[in-house]
Amino acid sequence: MVVYSGNAQRSPCDHENATYCEIARQLAAIKGFAYGGLFDASCAYAGPLYFVPSDTFVTLASARTLGIHAEQHLFGGVVPYPFIATKTITHALPASGAKAPPGWSFELAQRVRDVVLPGYSAFSIDDARDAGMALLRHGALRVKMASGIGGLGQWVVADSAELDACLQALDAQEVARDGLVCECNLAQVETLSVGQVRVGDLLATYCGTQRLTTNNAGEEVYGGSDLVVARGDFDALLRLALAPAALEAIAQARAYHAAVLQAYPGMFASRCNYDVAQGCDEAGRRYSGVLEQSWRIGGASGAEVAALAAFRADAALDAVRASTMEIYGADAHVPANAILHFQGVDERAGPITKYSTLAPHADP
Repeated sequence: MVVYSGNAQRSPCDHENATYCEIARQLAAIKGFAYGGLFDASCAYAGPLYFVPSDTFVTLASARTLGIHAEQHLFGGVVPYPFIATKTITHALPASGAKAPPGWSFELAQRVRDVVLPGYSAFSIDDARDAGMALLRHGALRVKMASGIGGLGQWVVADSAELDACLQALDAQEVARDGLVCECNLAQVETLSVGQVRVGDLLATYCGTQRLTTNNAGEEVYGGSDLVVARGDFDALLRLALAPAALEAIAQARAYHAAVLQAYPGMFASRCNYDVAQGCDEAGRRYSGVLEQSWRIGGASGAEVAALAAFRADAALDAVRASTMEIYGADAHVPANAILHFQGVDERAGPITKYSTLAPHADP
């Protein structure tokens, strides 16, 4: 069991590396493997490796060079083109002649349009402006860089002047390479997480909500997740007593997942997570839709793996509640029963504490 950062889209910081390593240790215990720390290309390993990569592998060839040919070989995913690992696949292009990267599926947007928010993806500043102007006819919109994570790299614009100012501040080459999303902006929004993880013979499926917090720079960012995790597939999850909003999010995530696999049959993933936003626009219209996907270790993975460990330890256990917490600042309290992933001063994020907890699940 090794942690791999050779496919990282950006260099992981201290708290991310520490979290990846702690989760890999737990996965090694679940699978009965030895934990080998960070992958060392110069090391002659005694046997096959199971990888915990920091990012999705964005070509099939890059994964195969490491011996990764199927979901059984990693905690994460492999896609045939880089853009498939980003939120840009969620929406259509703003026009038939808009720029698109090689491998782009024009059919996918049609298949998922009923389970995502109103929006467009763009790979040029001009196309992004066309997309933004079309959305502004219905209210404020959110511009989101494909490379943004944890709520960063996003801006809300309310009119054409704000749109132009936002787009002019962006790096045109980065937009051309990675793309961006223009999407209707929701107020009083709740973000739900729907996902599934498979490790060895264990399969777990979950739904829950995300929390926001304020980081050390005063920005609103991801602060953790609270999940209900069922042993088994989506049908097992649906046998639990869930709120109507959760049922809607699960249905949308399942449809999105199936559509992506149909559009890009070469991809595979052992960890799938879908963010679903539910809220109202400025006119009071309610929306629910998938924002993006993640086929890599993520913010909820501490909770996912804690649930898998509980299922491994107790064959009669069918469901648990699992949470992750990310707390900025130097005065964070860690519960006695928590699994600590990181507590210290990160060179980029500043003082931060990250941990996961587990609790029994009981239907109301």
